[in-house]
Amino acid sequence: MTEPATLALDSVLGFTLPGRHARGRLARLGPALDQILAAHAYPPVLARLLAEALVLGALLGSLLKDEKGQLTLQAQTEGGAVDLLVVDYRGGEMRGYLRHDPERLAEMPADPSLFALFGKGYLAITFDQAATGERYQGIVPLEGGSLAAAAEHYFAQSEQIPSLVRVAVKQEADGRTRAGGLLIQHLPEGEEGRERLHTRLDHPEWQHVEALAQTISPAELTDPRLALDDLVWRLFHEEDEVRTLADMPLSRGCRCSPEHVRGVLARFPAEERAAMAEPDGTIRVDCEFCARSFPVQLDA
Repeated sequence: MTEPATLALDSVLGFTLPGRHARGRLARLGPALDQILAAHAYPPVLARLLAEALVLGALLGSLLKDEKGQLTLQAQTEGGAVDLLVVDYRGGEMRGYLRHDPERLAEMPADPSLFALFGKGYLAITFDQAATGERYQGIVPLEGGSLAAAAEHYFAQSEQIPSLVRVAVKQEADGRTRAGGLLIQHLPEGEEGRERLHTRLDHPEWQHVEALAQTISPAELTDPRLALDDLVWRLFHEEDEVRTLADMPLSRGCRCSPEHVRGVLARFPAEERAAMAEPDGTIRVDCEFCARSFPVQLDA
């Protein structure tokens, strides 16, 4: 079913509160999220989990100033129903995938905890700057009640930036999924920040912003009829100044294609390509993100 163009879906909006030394991002996913989830028949509880991870990917990835830079979220776990979750974001294009044990999931209650789903694990958040070739990665335990809580822990531990993260997911009766999220941060040195910002306890302006941001509801985050800039105004209309950036569209962006697959295979020595090939000379490469298989002839 096609969404009316007036609905506020598949976009991320940046904003700043200069007088409070804060910046934020609001994201909402709709059709692009449905396209990503449709590649695999995920049980509802796992569809919600991946939707939450994709919203986080949009919030964090949109912080990149390098348009060709990439943000990757990867959860690796042991002892839970989910043993791998990967989401990446590049220039507004997103993809995501999770792998799970159906038998272990079937033994769990209808609404399992984050620990039950992941067991012992960690969340790795990686920023790749294409322009400079720099890479920064932070790793935090998968603790708390949600991936949003783990992301807050990441900013507190790795970046030392006071942050608030809220994510909501709504699964409609017709099978569609809507998800939205808010990230807001305190940057005492301004929007650009520094390489390291040390958390202090004497920032009353942050406590004020945090209190306002905490009033946001799951319904507001997922309501496609509520424009993101209207939501910013609803939260912070009493502030002296609120600056919003241009909306950035979000889309499903799996980068697999026959040309890409051939390019990857060309990097392998001829003897390794021969070992990969089936008797008829075909190498089949599967993309877990979009559940497609690409047959490539060895002599192509």
